[in-house]
Amino acid sequence: PQGWPLWVPLSVLIVIFAFIAGGWAASAGQGMYALVHGVPPAADAAEPRWWAVGLLVLVFVITASARRISRALELANWVMVSTILIALLVTCLLVVPFSQWWEGIRGFVTPAAPPEGITATQLGGLAGFTALASGLNWYVMGHYRDKGYGMGHRVGYISGLRGDRRTVLASGVTFPDDERNRGLWRRWYRLLMVDMWGVFFIGAILGMLLPTILMAHAVQMAGEQPTRANVPTFVASVLGAEYGPVVFYIGLVLGVLVLFSTQLGIFEAMVRVTTDAANATSPRLRRLIEGDPRRFYYPFMIVLLVIISIIIFQSLPVGLVEWSANMSNLGALIYPFLLMYLNSKLPRPARPRPWHYVILVLNFLFFGFFFVNFIADFIGDPLVTF
Repeated sequence: PQGWPLWVPLSVLIVIFAFIAGGWAASAGQGMYALVHGVPPAADAAEPRWWAVGLLVLVFVITASARRISRALELANWVMVSTILIALLVTCLLVVPFSQWWEGIRGFVTPAAPPEGITATQLGGLAGFTALASGLNWYVMGHYRDKGYGMGHRVGYISGLRGDRRTVLASGVTFPDDERNRGLWRRWYRLLMVDMWGVFFIGAILGMLLPTILMAHAVQMAGEQPTRANVPTFVASVLGAEYGPVVFYIGLVLGVLVLFSTQLGIFEAMVRVTTDAANATSPRLRRLIEGDPRRFYYPFMIVLLVIISIIIFQSLPVGLVEWSANMSNLGALIYPFLLMYLNSKLPRPARPRPWHYVILVLNFLFFGFFFVNFIADFIGDPLVTF
């Protein structure tokens, strides 16, 4: 109902509302402070937040220096994620006992109640940012378009300042349903399966397992739990105390890369989603920017950078991340049904199979519960406690 005048602005607002808190940049700023000074920052220190602002500026520099923004982000993430996974794997193999590995692996498939004392906000945050599986993961479709997947090569892409001027069509295009195109679609779909299962899924499993078992081992070594203030530097501090300053700095670098790589994608996604929405729905804007999305993309990124920089100074980094993650669950109450509707308009070969719709309904029930529980906790008492 209501069409794009309702759903496009609402979707942009939800994405921005979910990610604007800047918690990942603020947490990375704590790691940068520790790298420079050799000690974790105090909870109320202002300098780590200025480092966080600097990391946001670095995102602007990366996108501005690119020829094609999606390609630059992809290359940056390949370097960071590969470094993170290799270093984490080596570290965990060297310091984490096999029993801890087995407990972490078993946790993926063993039904169990959450840890006693965990709050509804923490539990919702864990669900909301687990492997980008919650309700807002549709925003990555813009990157597939810019990579030229499927019909994306006919739509255009957002160039960097070093790239050529490119026009992005106001709407996407579909293919005629004939035998040749059905064959081409199956080839593209197989490539997507490799991308999702061979790259993203395996990387996501390792990205959840390795930091979890390393944190669990650090808690055992320290004999204490991390606090909201020292979570970003806790593992590095514990490992440094046990194995020396070299390991301390390696841990800090990995922590900064984990948090910054996440913030790189999230910050750019807010700008990209808003740019695509504005370009698609406003003929007046398209005339104003003369068909060049960069004339909106970069000024809006600067505005957003200023706003996030102000928000970063208002709360502890972990609190900002928890809030953002729970806002991600809000999308699970809306977008499974929007995706069902939009998918029904695709050419028949590209429409999802029935079991895909079952998964979307389960997504709505699972992540939607965590959002409702978070809101109940925010305004009063949670529906479920552990």
